[in-house]
Amino acid sequence: MNVKYLILILLTFFCGTGLFAQDDLQQKNEGENLTIKIAVAGAGNELYFWWGHIALVVEDSDTGRNRFYDYGLFSFESENFYTNFIMGLMLYSCGASSAEANIANFKKRNRSVVYYTLDFPPETRIKIKNFLEENIIPQNRDYRYHLFRDNCSTRIRDVIDYAVDGQFKEQYGNIKGRFTLRDHVRRHTYFSPFTNWFLSFLMGQVIDTPITVWDDMFVPAEVGKLIQEFSYNDANGVRRNLISSPESIEVIFESAGRPEVLDTPRLQSPQEFAFSLVLCSIFGFFFYLYYKNKRIGRTLAGISMSLCGFVFGLSGLLLYFLAIFTNHDYTYQNANMIFSSPILLAAIPIGIGYAVTKSSQKLITYDLLSRILWLFTAAAILVSMLLKILPEFYQKNLPDQLLMLPISLLFAFQPAGLRTTIDKYFKKKNQKAES
Repeated sequence: MNVKYLILILLTFFCGTGLFAQDDLQQKNEGENLTIKIAVAGAGNELYFWWGHIALVVEDSDTGRNRFYDYGLFSFESENFYTNFIMGLMLYSCGASSAEANIANFKKRNRSVVYYTLDFPPETRIKIKNFLEENIIPQNRDYRYHLFRDNCSTRIRDVIDYAVDGQFKEQYGNIKGRFTLRDHVRRHTYFSPFTNWFLSFLMGQVIDTPITVWDDMFVPAEVGKLIQEFSYNDANGVRRNLISSPESIEVIFESAGRPEVLDTPRLQSPQEFAFSLVLCSIFGFFFYLYYKNKRIGRTLAGISMSLCGFVFGLSGLLLYFLAIFTNHDYTYQNANMIFSSPILLAAIPIGIGYAVTKSSQKLITYDLLSRILWLFTAAAILVSMLLKILPEFYQKNLPDQLLMLPISLLFAFQPAGLRTTIDKYFKKKNQKAES
């Protein structure tokens, strides 16, 4: 009997071990049918697509299904979309759809697409697939979007980090990045001068602080670049390159006729300064005509002051609104608020009055008010330049300063009517003081 019991115990042990081994083998075989890829798309026509796009693709050879897991989904039809957008409360979602349909859409819109096949062991492929499927269920799919910290690209970066048990962030989380956040933005917007200036104008000094390579990956192309050099230890201690060979990179489609993304951002200050000087030459010619007693000169000069007050004052109003009332934290602590303020909107009625009044006394008053307003602006610009000496006030806003300073100085010190204004408001005071 003892021998029989011994045989029974041994059979139970070996059969049980075999069952566990069979389960492990089945799981491994399930993972073998999966291929994990990253799809990196280039820029699109819309502003929010200028930085490209990224998604994870899971291909299943057993079912023939190719799932495109996308963390960049939003809808203009969603409730309170525009209010949430303005206030910095945008919700993005994760969803899954046909990879073929998405690639066809990218091609239709002339957007480049590159596939990167990732080298993961079978059990990790299952882990990724399960994680993605968990993310797309209704209670998990939405997240609060942030331009730099939480977007479609950072979410994919985090999935990679999850798959390799934190080794991705461990390698790149403490290495200094190539550029600042502002530089990354401007690498993608340089081809549109107004957009390039305006977006940079609205963003505060927080995007000029040093960042890490990990932070760089808010841009999809940076993820595509870094995964090519990344290696990790899998669960069995085997060292793997995430992109195992050049054949793992497949160019699906190349766009044609789109502006390239700059490797290094171009200097913006010379362009803004040159543009300001051109405007000053035009405005100065209007004042010259007025100086030569040409009525059209005063009209054009007044309209010029009104237009500049409208542009810079409205921009300043937007600055203050974003910094005080919204959750767009990358617009906070913006030194441009010192000199581009809503006060400049006062230049609109002053300039119109300067252009159309027929009263010489009112003209002198409008002239004085305009000079004070623009002199105050020029002084504020110079103060903001001096503040850059202090590290806590440093901001890459020299293009904004060089754009507004020449114009402000021109409007403050233009010679037409200057002597008349001095005689009326300052000489009389001096005479009274002497008497």
